[in-house]
Amino acid sequence: MPLGRSSRLPSARLLTSAGPWLLVFGVLLMVRLSKGALLSDAFALLSRPFWPGSAQSEWLRTAQQVDQQARLAALEQDNRRLRQLLDLQRRSGDDTVTAPVISRELGGWWQQLVLGRGSLQGVSPGDPVAAPGGLIGLVSAVTPSTARVTLLTDSSSAIGVWVGRTRRHALLVGLGTSRPLLRFIEKDPGVRPGDVVSTSPASTLVPPNLTVGVIQSVEEQAVPAPEAIVQLSAPLEAIDWVTVQRRGVRS
Repeated sequence: MPLGRSSRLPSARLLTSAGPWLLVFGVLLMVRLSKGALLSDAFALLSRPFWPGSAQSEWLRTAQQVDQQARLAALEQDNRRLRQLLDLQRRSGDDTVTAPVISRELGGWWQQLVLGRGSLQGVSPGDPVAAPGGLIGLVSAVTPSTARVTLLTDSSSAIGVWVGRTRRHALLVGLGTSRPLLRFIEKDPGVRPGDVVSTSPASTLVPPNLTVGVIQSVEEQAVPAPEAIVQLSAPLEAIDWVTVQRRGVRS
């Protein structure tokens, strides 16, 4: 009796140790034969409690709508920009050249920018630079293929302008911020917020009557004469193409 019992023990131990491997082999065989469908069904069954409900589905639909609206707004903005560029090109004559903005320093955002046109295209220091909306600055330096522009908002900028409604002349000076300062000559210029500012007919630096901006506020008590803050009509923060008035080729 002990002999029979001892002969059966190795077989039982062998089956016990091989059981887990047989189970793993059987599962792998079933996955192989089902081409992964069994595993996918098992995962779907286990993850079903975590599937999104009605609230999550509504969130997904809202997110998709927001994404579509953002894409549409971006396309509309690109269309406006392209239309403005085409308008700039149509208005460019023999004495003007369109130029892309290729560089702008974050620390000097309201001071200068660099254009992708230079002396090879007839651009020279002192040339006026305009964007959709009006004048933005003057060329301060050039290389054969680039030009640096000093913006009207730069603290070193100062040009003669006037308010057409009152025909009062003033000096537009940059403050290094997004809005330059208008310094009047007369003590009673008679201007008010909303008045349009343009380049002076008497200016020798820039062509006359180019739109510059709109008066935002007036400081009547400034000494020695009233001053005003001007919002430029060209959006300096979002300019990527400009036109350069090449003074060297004027007729």
